[in-house]
Amino acid sequence: MKLTHILFLIAIPFLGNSQYNRILLTNGFLHVGNGETKESAAVGCVNGKITLIKHSLTTTFKKEDWDTIIDLNGKHIYPGFVAPNSTLGLTEIDAVRATRDYDDVGEYNSHVRTQIAFNAESKVIETVRTNGVLLAQPTPRGGTISGTSSVMFLSGWNWEDATVLKDDGIHLNWPSSTEGGGWWAEPAPKKRNENYEVQKREISEFFKLALAYSEAKRPKEDLRLEAMKECFNGKKRVFFHADDMQQLLDIIDFSKEFDLKFPVIVGGYDAHLLGRRLKDAGIPVMLTRTHSLPEYEEDAIDLPYKLPYLLKEQGIKFCLQNAGDMETMNARNLPFLAGTAKAYGLTEEEAIRSISLSTCEILGIDKNFGSIEIGKSATLFVSDGSALDMRTNQVSVILVDGKLVSSSNFQTELYRKYKNKYAKKSK
Repeated sequence: MKLTHILFLIAIPFLGNSQYNRILLTNGFLHVGNGETKESAAVGCVNGKITLIKHSLTTTFKKEDWDTIIDLNGKHIYPGFVAPNSTLGLTEIDAVRATRDYDDVGEYNSHVRTQIAFNAESKVIETVRTNGVLLAQPTPRGGTISGTSSVMFLSGWNWEDATVLKDDGIHLNWPSSTEGGGWWAEPAPKKRNENYEVQKREISEFFKLALAYSEAKRPKEDLRLEAMKECFNGKKRVFFHADDMQQLLDIIDFSKEFDLKFPVIVGGYDAHLLGRRLKDAGIPVMLTRTHSLPEYEEDAIDLPYKLPYLLKEQGIKFCLQNAGDMETMNARNLPFLAGTAKAYGLTEEEAIRSISLSTCEILGIDKNFGSIEIGKSATLFVSDGSALDMRTNQVSVILVDGKLVSSSNFQTELYRKYKNKYAKKSK
């Protein structure tokens, strides 16, 4: 091995955003992301694209063909995991209002865009990235229509550099059909939301106005309605945030009424009760956080853990997401949500797919991301053991669009610093 290769291996944990044009990973256990695996795999990346996938033991490689060669010695190679419906890059400290940039005033904010608010230098992002989460969908919150999300790399100099897909869809918080109740509240059953029909009608009227605006030849410019135009021609998705059965049924009808090309349900706690309807409608689900308590008193305590398996068995396209309390920091736990789904019915490769290729298919970026295949972006990472197990998820190599990124973060640096300090004192 050349001296430059040896030095590279030593320096991996301390690299910043570096560019290597020709990188070869050899002798790794490859999880493709589409359900397939390959033992003793070699993956070659040239100018940010995957150009080679071979068997390491039956292929001869010329060292002069590669700038950098890394022998993985059996470690696991994964496609970069994707965190949809996240506030990564939009908030830094949940308790400090000045660092939260995801909730604007107003009810119908379709023109509010997270792409330009994304903070590529967030310290939280580097702690998430070092668990294998390399892409995210920064998503606005609040109001009826929160705004427009984008898909971003979790590495880059600025928001322009980090953009994967700008303005991928608007986010609509569907009104709840019930109110009150819940196991955490006073022991009273939920009751119907008396304003539900009025709230639905308001949303319908806004969409009718937006549809008319999109069909007009020279409308008077309205930023809110301008942002809605691409929802009707299939260039932009509509993400419906909803959980209960009545909401989901109404969303199915609403999507059909307005001929929405790419509706997506975000949450979908009751989706397993509507398998046939959702499958026939072709509406995918970004499933509610599996590390949750059951929503209803009569539900099995482990129902949230089983939801991925229940949706898979009914043929509903789904992916996992981690929205909820402290969601920005907890985005690092996305691989472990998939690990729980594996323990409750999914195979390991199905669980990996639920946070990689399936997510990319729902977001519309699967042509270039989500699996390790020739021609796709070299956005991948290497873990010492299974990335779905917190005991063995030890990321040692990260590639983001072909760029080597540090596999360390400020938390691990502090750990090393104080470990060395107190180790010396104990001698």
